Amino acid sequence: MHASGLVHSLRALDMSPQFRGTGGKHMRNAGVDLMLGTEDMAFMGFGEVVKNLFRIRRNFKKVKTAILDFNPDVIILVDYPGFNLRIARWAKQLGYKIVYYIAPQVWAWKENRVNQIRAYVDLLLVILPFEKEFFRRHEISAVYVGHPLLERVPEPDESADKQKIALLPGSRKQEIDRMLPVMIEAVFVHKQNNLVVAGMSEHGEEYYQNIIKGRATLVMDNVYGVLNQSKVALVTSGTATLETALMRVPQVVCYATSALTYWIAKRLIKVNYISLVNLILERPAVPEIIQGQFKPVPVKHASMQVLSDSISVQESYTQLRKLLGDGDASKRAALTIVDFMSK
Repeated sequence: MHASGLVHSLRALDMSPQFRGTGGKHMRNAGVDLMLGTEDMAFMGFGEVVKNLFRIRRNFKKVKTAILDFNPDVIILVDYPGFNLRIARWAKQLGYKIVYYIAPQVWAWKENRVNQIRAYVDLLLVILPFEKEFFRRHEISAVYVGHPLLERVPEPDESADKQKIALLPGSRKQEIDRMLPVMIEAVFVHKQNNLVVAGMSEHGEEYYQNIIKGRATLVMDNVYGVLNQSKVALVTSGTATLETALMRVPQVVCYATSALTYWIAKRLIKVNYISLVNLILERPAVPEIIQGQFKPVPVKHASMQVLSDSISVQESYTQLRKLLGDGDASKRAALTIVDFMSK
């Protein structure tokens, strides 16, 4: 999604650029010639990576072959560090120019990756306000462009009748399978069904309905519409926590993963919070219910608490919005990349 915004901004500069890349429907609609789709690359968790090592190796080979065939003037990496930093090392050795847009979250875990970024990346563009200083301490010059979500998230409709409870269970099936049943059970009230699940059409309605079992309304591909009607949201940790905050909906951030992934992550991850809202504000502005605590009763209590504390939450959201820039991240990133290439 963010990469497609950058593509549109680069096209708007009248350079007539040609793009080849990886991605999903947003990138395809932006006119990018896709060598791999997101469905081929969406592995999350240590166990999932191990099970799909053959496919991942095949992806590396396919991307490298496509780069050699396309011979680009610049390679723009977007997030996804486990894959992209390996591509960066290989491509840098062949003399390609490397831009990294949306830096790896090395401030959270695998801090030693800063050495790879320093060695293989020519231009680093960051989207979180504290990242520029973090990389400066590691002798890496980064350009803060602001957060691209501000270009997409609409202003909340203050006149809307906000009576719904929004459930945002994540974007990957392995997340949804784990998160959505607990979310529904936590806030489902018989004969007072006001739950709305924000679904994604790429997974199909039948997939969601098999989990929902008539206990909630399903709305596909309209997360902002769902949030506009909602008084509170249960949100799987990820970008959706920031979207929910920008829509000014009180939220409970939820997350659970496999026992193996959690056990490893606890020993590697160094941050105090898992939600982007709390990470950026550097304090617990919204509740987080994770792993062993992620059960219906704690989630229900947290949702009631955040509703009763909505004034404090709204004040936190106002502060968050000020920290995220002016909403021109894609344009600023595009201009910075063109300036870099011209030099």
